[in-house]
Amino acid sequence: MLRNVLRNATMIRMRNRKLWFAPLVLAGALGFAPGAAAQSCALCYTTASAAGSAGIRALHVGILALLIPALMLFLGVLSMVFRRAAQADL
Repeated sequence: MLRNVLRNATMIRMRNRKLWFAPLVLAGALGFAPGAAAQSCALCYTTASAAGSAGIRALHVGILALLIPALMLFLGVLSMVFRRAAQADL
């Protein structure tokens, strides 16, 4: 009985460490690669800047139209993973 309690407490501490470790690794990786965020295609930049304000607005709307569904899918899968993990701990 006591052995199971100690093992469960250790597993919870290790899981909490993992939850804090992942964002730190991600922030560190992004911090060491600042050039990766600044990369863009020269042709895309030239075309977008020559399109005027209407073209830039259309480009922004297109980016959002592609970003929002992918982000929602990612958040949905992530929430399912956390819910399943929480149910498994009970």
